[in-house]
Amino acid sequence: MNTSVVSPGRAGLILLLTGQMLPLIDTSITNVALDSITHSLHATATELELIVALYGVAFAVCLALGSKLGDNLGRRRLFMAGIAIFGLASLLCGIAGSVEQLLAARIVQGAGAALIMPQILATLHVTLKGTAHAKAISLFGGIGGIAFIVGQMGGGWLVSADIAGLGWRNAFFINVPFCLIVLAISRRYVPETRRETPSRIDWQGTLLLAAILCCLLFPMALGPQWHWSWPLKAALIAIIPLAWLMAMNARKKERENDHPLIPPRLLQLGSIRFGVLIAMLFFSVWSGFMFCMALTMQTGLGMAPWQSGNSFIALGVTYFISAWFAPRLIARHSTSRILLMGLAIQITGLLALIATFRVWGMSNTALTLAPATGLVGYGQALIVNSFYRIGMRDIQPDDAGAASAILSTLQQAALGLGPAIFGAILLHALQNHHGDYTQAINLFLVVETGMMVVLALVTLRMRHRLCMPVVKACHAVK
Repeated sequence: MNTSVVSPGRAGLILLLTGQMLPLIDTSITNVALDSITHSLHATATELELIVALYGVAFAVCLALGSKLGDNLGRRRLFMAGIAIFGLASLLCGIAGSVEQLLAARIVQGAGAALIMPQILATLHVTLKGTAHAKAISLFGGIGGIAFIVGQMGGGWLVSADIAGLGWRNAFFINVPFCLIVLAISRRYVPETRRETPSRIDWQGTLLLAAILCCLLFPMALGPQWHWSWPLKAALIAIIPLAWLMAMNARKKERENDHPLIPPRLLQLGSIRFGVLIAMLFFSVWSGFMFCMALTMQTGLGMAPWQSGNSFIALGVTYFISAWFAPRLIARHSTSRILLMGLAIQITGLLALIATFRVWGMSNTALTLAPATGLVGYGQALIVNSFYRIGMRDIQPDDAGAASAILSTLQQAALGLGPAIFGAILLHALQNHHGDYTQAINLFLVVETGMMVVLALVTLRMRHRLCMPVVKACHAVK
């Protein structure tokens, strides 16, 4: 139950969606600023991986925490707190004088984003009904494509324009005025909602998840540079006891009718486990794709930030179009069919991209990359739209919040780890091919294609099970 059911109105909806766009735009902006950051702060490729990855990991670790705090303390209050933290962290990113300072600010920025995002969807869910609710959720789902285009084009222009000689710093400074505007008027237009019965926060689970992700992130990012020294190997081995402790903590809390961060009983459901597989295979390689492509285009092909940004326009446009029409397709076809369709289109796009790099090599431009990246973007949106529908298929209404938190947390964790894992593959390929970026990016694209093929094969195997609820419903109607 909620203390308020006041509709946010048009102004409130705009404010909430603006808050949603800020963290999403920031990811795109950071990608187009990579080469500029390299020259300004003398960052290594490994440090660039961490600049992107730490934001995503902090986002993932704090996501469930942000959702619980919003339920208990008030969603508008946490939304505004998240905006304030995100804006302050953006300022700190912009004034960072070293890579270490930038990395610390990016962690804070990710934590701020994790406070923002859960409050938006929850507020829309509890304050809107009927057609207004459906339209708002469609906007929420499609905003990623818009944010991507704005981030790539706007970020590329900001960095290339070098306003006041600030270069890449403007990509972070631009967040500050938007955060101030949202803060200034949110109290007036965004309604306050919260749960009447506070839910307890699993602090142990949150800390253990953070430790597990860090033990995976840092060895993957630093391994090639530190020649896989014993501390990195020890960190990877430590994942096993940490995961065991997290599982024991979750089972104990579940026996006590408490609320663990990741409830074990939900992980027994086939739909949730398939959602976890999608998160691991798709979302990790998606963020890895964005990082590796941005690094290849800027450092390898020598594109300016605005040229690199423009190279992703086709992907962003087709992603938005696909996301807009995906709900209608899913209403007419099974979710597994839409997932397979998305995978088939994306695999075609990846194969076309491999061929494009083979043909054009170092002479690639935004125009030559557009057909292949357009296919990749269209397929990606279909996969993303299928993710939550598949993952939530077997979930009872009382477990909807916990299941959504599991999927969101694992999705963000995969997005955070992707640049470190697949950036390491790209760097290893660069070393083996004497700095040839076209050979290195094609090796990464082959790996990504293989992972998507594995996901398609698993989907085909599980398709009968995924379609069973629909079949039963049709029999019931007859």
